[in-house]
Amino acid sequence: MKDGADPFEAIKATFFQECDELLADLEGGLLAIESGSGDTETVNAVFRAVHSIKGGAGAFGLDDLVSFAHVFETLLDEIRAGTKPADDPTVKTLLRAADLLSDHVSAARGDGERVDEERSNGLVAELEALTHGETVPGGDADRGGADDEDDFGFSPIAFSGLDAPALPPTVEAAPGWTVQFKPAGRMYAHANETALLLRELGRLGTLGVTIDVSELPSLDALDPETGYLTWRCELETTVDEKSVREVFDFVETDCPVTIAPLGAAGRATVNPPPAAAPADLDIAALLAAARSAAEPAPTVRPSPATPVAAPAPVLAKAVVPAAPAQSQGAQTVTIRVDLERVDRLINVVGELVIQQAMLSQRVSESGVGRSSGVAAGLEDLELLTRDIQDSVMAIRAQPVKSVFQRMPRLVREVAEMTGKRVRLVTAGEDTEVDKTVVERLAEPITHMIRNAVDHGLETPEARVAAGKPEEGTVRLAALHRSGRIVIEISDDGKGINRERVRSIAVSKGLIPEDAALTDDEVDNLIFLPGFSTADAVSDISGRGVGMDVVKRSIHSLGGRISITSTPGKGSTFTLSLPLTLAVLDGMVVTAAEQTLVAPLPAIVESLTPRAEDVQYVGGHDPVIMFRETFVPLIDVALALGYRTDPMVPSEGVAVVVETEAGARAALLFDAIQGQRQVVIKSLETNYQQIEGVAAATILGDGRVALILDIDAIVTSARRRPNRPEFKLAS
Repeated sequence: MKDGADPFEAIKATFFQECDELLADLEGGLLAIESGSGDTETVNAVFRAVHSIKGGAGAFGLDDLVSFAHVFETLLDEIRAGTKPADDPTVKTLLRAADLLSDHVSAARGDGERVDEERSNGLVAELEALTHGETVPGGDADRGGADDEDDFGFSPIAFSGLDAPALPPTVEAAPGWTVQFKPAGRMYAHANETALLLRELGRLGTLGVTIDVSELPSLDALDPETGYLTWRCELETTVDEKSVREVFDFVETDCPVTIAPLGAAGRATVNPPPAAAPADLDIAALLAAARSAAEPAPTVRPSPATPVAAPAPVLAKAVVPAAPAQSQGAQTVTIRVDLERVDRLINVVGELVIQQAMLSQRVSESGVGRSSGVAAGLEDLELLTRDIQDSVMAIRAQPVKSVFQRMPRLVREVAEMTGKRVRLVTAGEDTEVDKTVVERLAEPITHMIRNAVDHGLETPEARVAAGKPEEGTVRLAALHRSGRIVIEISDDGKGINRERVRSIAVSKGLIPEDAALTDDEVDNLIFLPGFSTADAVSDISGRGVGMDVVKRSIHSLGGRISITSTPGKGSTFTLSLPLTLAVLDGMVVTAAEQTLVAPLPAIVESLTPRAEDVQYVGGHDPVIMFRETFVPLIDVALALGYRTDPMVPSEGVAVVVETEAGARAALLFDAIQGQRQVVIKSLETNYQQIEGVAAATILGDGRVALILDIDAIVTSARRRPNRPEFKLAS
């Protein structure tokens, strides 16, 4: 925690971070249920997500959030209890409720507008109707958890005359815990329920529950907003105390709890027998009051002339069946760390890598032999530095799932606004990438998903007329390729109408009317600022802002974006980004006395060109024979403008590289210095973007070297006009 920071606000910020994770789990679980792949554990996970949000919100006094989450939770509890089916209308309502719950969280956090009360009340009414319409005869109001207590099978002990019966006989000792808690009235005001706490305890093992109502006053003195009951639970289980205490995480401040081992006597440890109850005491009425959510039992009021004595301790016994055995294996333990601290650690490790490289170079320049102890120690230091670097980068690695999980809601909203039926398919959600990259992926992916639904997919009627199913499909996938992460957004819509795109670009003055463009160049016109194919401005599109923002965002990450479109079949947008913005394994090379770094994952092989292996297409485009096929030969120094005359191929070194599209080319350098791990420094942030250059780095001798953008060099070399003539070496 930073100096001077408010501890309460820090805890609250942590709660909202957890809410983001819980909301993602909630939506993912509901989508699994909607697709028919949700099992009992999925339903339980969805319920726990809403319950955890409600409990935390209650602790911070977020009443609107608590109230909505309570109604949401009640319906989910009906579903997991099996009294309400998770049919299609119900799940669709739950998905809309999840969206509104997210809005309530945003409003409570202060980064969103206050939720419209009419909208919230309308959805609350729908949830309550679904909860009670089919399961409660007569449309009763919120039952406040009656089903929860029925699940526990509470059965009051029958009294004979004035004496209470003896408690059950002793049983053999069993491992477990004695849990005693007394809920305060404010716990119920925060929309928490004792029955839910007992149910969660019951999932940990075999649970015996004793209710002490000795503090319950006479009915005329009873305050319905005060807690009088003390609950004593004997839990036979093998879980540790921490797991038991986690059940009370969100209520412990409103519900003092003590946890102690069952002891050698196990379940045999009991309280002294309760005192006798007066003959005119209405036991059924007291039990009904103690179990506020249960159906009231018939009561017989005592005679007005007979005073009612204060109730003696009355015990009711409940036995909760043991939940299915849970895995007691090792669990992953995680901690929350401020991202700023991780960034500082990564910067320090980056400096360590640079210093290690400098030290190695100075020792090498001093003439120390490779077999000396100093050289051996430096090799060990290099290996250790790499291990540290890899470990630190693993801390920042994060699955793209956090971004992908936001998209189903977006697809549903845009589909409803456009009147289209859309199914989102995701793949590769567990693909890991640097956290900084993940965070900056959300905006461009959002833009492209909206465009895929709004512009790419046809209306249901048009799809049927074209022989396609009414429901369109948008696919979002992530994968690793050549040391980079590739994100693909595709649809099975109508594809890009190139004639229309071209005519719009001409009408907006973005290109001259007589411009000769290839299909790929026409497709890329949609990335120009101000370009839009929408006929009218709407809440979704039409303002000419979107795809140009996407391209800038991707380029700022050192990435690229490409389009593949087939008219009538759909389009695919491919984003290619570096896995990390911190380090890179590269090959250090020289070109025209300039030191450069070529990313190692893109390199296939290096070779020395022979004059007979080099041929020229059209007299000026050199190609080189590589494994029985010709590949383009690109003079990198010439491509980057370091010199104006091409070098003789046989005097240099050719490095065969493979682009992300799978195309191969040979890059011609003066020499190769060696392989090295380098720290990436953004060139665009400190200078400006340069075509063919992805970033920069600091070498061991303190010089700055440029990191090559392989795909950009290959692409620009192919389309460069007025190329100079190449001549064979004499």
